[in-house]
This record gives sequence, structure tokens and C-alpha cells, in this order.
Amino acid sequence: MRAIEIVQPGGPEVLQLCERPMPVLKAGEVLIRVRASGVNRPDVLQRTGNYPVPPGASDIPGLEIAGEIVDGDLAGSGFAKGDNVCALVQGGGYAEYCVAPIAQCLPVPEGWSVLEAASLPETFFTVYSNVFERARLASGETLLVQGGTSGIGVTAIQMATALGHRVFATAGTDDKCRACESLGAERGINYRSEDFVEVVKSLTAGKGADVVIDMVAGSYVNREIQCLADDGRLVIIALLGGAKGEVNFGEIMRRRLTLTGSTLRPRSVAFKQDIANKLRERIWPLLEARRIRPVIHQVFPLAQVADAHALMETSTHVGKIMLEVA
Repeated sequence: MRAIEIVQPGGPEVLQLCERPMPVLKAGEVLIRVRASGVNRPDVLQRTGNYPVPPGASDIPGLEIAGEIVDGDLAGSGFAKGDNVCALVQGGGYAEYCVAPIAQCLPVPEGWSVLEAASLPETFFTVYSNVFERARLASGETLLVQGGTSGIGVTAIQMATALGHRVFATAGTDDKCRACESLGAERGINYRSEDFVEVVKSLTAGKGADVVIDMVAGSYVNREIQCLADDGRLVIIALLGGAKGEVNFGEIMRRRLTLTGSTLRPRSVAFKQDIANKLRERIWPLLEARRIRPVIHQVFPLAQVADAHALMETSTHVGKIMLEVA
């Protein structure tokens, strides 16, 4: 099969088209003929040598795919050979064929294309597990999304809005702020020209946001503590601003704040199956009703993956960057 390999850590040019053996199926897995794959920040980190591949995972990048089931362990799954599915995988998505745990497969939502469905798994699993499970965003609570036009950002805005929450989002330009608002955010906040702490406090009558989902960390954390409501929760899912920062522990204690974080890739199949089941029950009907819509910025052929990574690193995109494999 054709695949993309990382020949050495480095820039986008180290992503090279190659021939690889077909992946070998294990119990509980299916073989998928990949039609499309998503490009995500962890792929960039893996390419630069800053995100080690988990033991047993493919060294081929790519964490989300969609395509046709051609073989595998289908007993009791409700799926059959020939079904189109999207799937969260530990790696191997930048290839013509990829294996996925059947427990991490979801049907292509009715009315969605296979390409659109491939944009779902990585961000939807991540947002649901962190915002609604780890941070426990509850009815009547507000959410601040840092990086509102990223793949995670557009997912978090739409998911929380569709479930009835007030959402605020930060972005780096006025145009990106308007894009956040078009997706359902009550207010896009330009972090280059506005203080997101002051804006969120003013929009919540001084209370602050109940939950913040953060991909920056570093120096942002202390400001996010100031931005949180009493009993608020900050969940960190990436470290674009650095792995260290100063925090006021007295304020955390006094206002009963929770600081937490997670990474999804190393979690067990059982954990991801639980999230998949909740997505299918609670979120898939919203996708099929188009209350949440795909936000795809650009699609590249598999052979032009270096261009896709170069675009990702400019941070000028709004939504997902995709690879068309077949």
C-alpha cells in the first residue's frame, strides 16, 4: 500500500510517500480502506520528534480516518464488510489501508460525506472527553475556548453551543473572531488586542467562565485562573505556550478551582470505546440534524501532505485540514 512515512525528524519535507506492507489485523480490529484522513497538531509534533509513538502503534502518522471496512473482527459490532465508518486510531492514518479497533469506529453520520466524517474522530473524542467528562461542563454553565478556529476549537464551540451552553472563544484576528461567532460563540475575543479575562468577566457579570479548554498552557494558565468562576475547571490539552508557568495556589484554594489535563492517544481501547458510545448517543444525532456542521479549511491529496503540514504550521486555517487518500 502507499503510505506517508517520517524519514527523520524535521520540517514538512521529511514526510515522504512510500510503499509499506499491509497492516496486520489483531483481535478486535478491522481493516479500513482509507478514503480520507485528518491532519492534527499531534501529527506535526510527531514529525518534529516531539511526540513519541506509543508502544505497539504504527509509526505512520495520522490519528483519524474514514473509509470502507474490508476485513476484520466484526462480531457483535453492528458493522459489516462494506460499511463506511470513521475511526480514531493510534497512528497509521496517512495510508491507503489502516487498522482500527472496532470499538473506536463510528458510522458516517447520515447526510455527511466520507471526507467530512474523517474530520470528526480526533477532535470529537478529545472535546467530549475533556469538556464534558473531565471538566464536567453542566447545564447552565459557560465555556471559554482558547484557539477557537483550530480543529479542537470549532468542535468545542459547536458541540457546547448545540448542547445549550454559552460559549466564548479566543482567536488571533478579527476575522477569526467573526468565524467563531458564525459557529455559535457568543463572543469572539481577539487575544492580540483584547484582554480575554476582562472580556469574559464583563460578559458574565463578573462571575467568569465555568470551564476553560486550553491548548496554550505556559503563561496563559495564571490568567485563566483569574478568568474562572468560583468552582471553575481549567482543562489543558496541549502546550503550545510551554510546559511551565506560575500559578497562584492561594486563589485555587480560596475559590475551589480545579486544574486538570489529559492526552488521548495513550488511553486504553476501553476508555475510547466509552467515549465512542457517548458520542454516538448524544452527539451523532446533532450531526445528522446539521446542528453541528463540518468545518473543513482545505483538502490535499495524500502526496501533498507536506503542504498540508506547512499550512497547519501557519495557523491561518479555520477548522480542519484534510488529506484525500483515495
